[in-house]
This record gives sequence, structure tokens and C-alpha cells, in this order.
Amino acid sequence: MFKYILAFAAYYFTGSFLLTLLAYFIGGGIDRARDLGLGAINPLASGQRKQVFLETTFVLMGKLAKVDGHISKDEINHVEDFIQKMGMSAEHRQQAINQFKRGSAPDFNIDATLNAFIAHCGQTLHLKQVLLMYLIVMAVADGEVDLQEEAFLKQVANRLGYSDIEFRQMLDMVLNQSHFSQGSPVSASSLDDAYKALGVTADQSDQDIKRAYRKLMSQYHPDKLIGQGVPEDMVKVATEQAKEIQVAYDLIKKHRA
Repeated sequence: MFKYILAFAAYYFTGSFLLTLLAYFIGGGIDRARDLGLGAINPLASGQRKQVFLETTFVLMGKLAKVDGHISKDEINHVEDFIQKMGMSAEHRQQAINQFKRGSAPDFNIDATLNAFIAHCGQTLHLKQVLLMYLIVMAVADGEVDLQEEAFLKQVANRLGYSDIEFRQMLDMVLNQSHFSQGSPVSASSLDDAYKALGVTADQSDQDIKRAYRKLMSQYHPDKLIGQGVPEDMVKVATEQAKEIQVAYDLIKKHRA
């Protein structure tokens, strides 16, 4: 977008082909930076964004775990495993637990937390999606997403700007991606799950499926996630989702070979 705006402005005010070409390439660089979430973010703003993202994640995990009235052992284990994968220091681990406990308080209202997240992270390309993905994976930690959990996830998704249809599609994709986590057995329905994990159908072309696969993998690219404000120690957790997408795609390719 910027490359066209700058090129037009250069041509309009100067009429110079060389300056127009130069403006086009400069604008292209700005566009690429924005795509990576690097835009005009200074280190201070980036640090604040990471802090808000981290706090929001654990607060909403706490609220989600308690939404059905009790926190299960599976949910506690999931959060502990999440923290362990991040390699948190003892101090940061305690902060994360405190945020989780704050979110799980019966009278806790998520509005202020979501408002802060939207203010600091809402304009980024993938942070909202990554946050929602973390929460969906959390919801399925005990084996299923019950009605109360789904209602809460839908509430969060709507606040983040997702329509009901978009939320339903993402929920189905992440749930089916979880079928391809490391060590999960391959069943007779695995191929159907693989198509759903990529958000495609069996009657779509190889090119369409490959395009969907590349789009999903791009969303979990480490450089892009870090550039947009995902804390570095959380990127490892996010990229595990990419492994599940890869397994699903490989299964589809093998079937179509």
C-alpha cells in the first residue's frame, strides 16, 4: 500500500521517473516491515506490547479454566507445561501464576484486560490470532471444549474482531490440528481431520491446499511473531502449532501422491 502512495506522490509532485521508482522501492520496504509487525514500533513500545501480551495470555487462561466453576488437574498441568516450555525464570514463573490466579477469581471482569490488549496489540496482523489459538489449546487440555468454554472463547473472539463464522472456523482448525500433536495416534478419520486442520476440503485443488498451508505456516513464523510482539520465549510454544500443521499437510500430500 505505501509503495503505491509514495510512488504516486513522487510522480505527482516531481514528475520524475527516477524519484517515482525510488519512492516505490522505499514504500515496498515499509510495507514489508509492516507485514512483519516491525512498522514504527520503538523498543519501548515493543517491550510494553510483549508485557501486555504475556499478561493477557495468563489472565485469560485463568478465566477460561474457571469458567465452568472449577479448575481441573489437566488444566493446571497444561499451564505448568506451557510455562516450562517457555523456560521462564522463577520470578517470571511466579508472575505468570499470579496472573492466572487473578484471572480465575470468581468476580474477575475481563473487559479491562481485553481493552489493554486491543489498545497495544489490536492493530498487529497475527497477535490476536495467536492469543486465541493459545486459549483454544488451553480449552481442549482436558479432552474437550464444553459449552461454557466455547461461549467464553466466542466472547473473546468477538471482542478481538472475529465474526461468529470466523471464530467457528478457527476453533475447528485448531481442534483438528491438535489431533496431529506429537505422539497422537493416526486413525481412520485422520485424513478428514487433516483437511479441517488446514481449513480446506477434500474437493479443493492441490494449489488451493498448498496456499492454505503456506498461509498458516506464515502466521506462526518465528521472525514474524517476534516482530509483532510475541515474547521470544512464547514463540517456541506458538511454533509447535506449526509442527501439527506440517504433519496434517504431509498426510494430505501422501494421500494425493
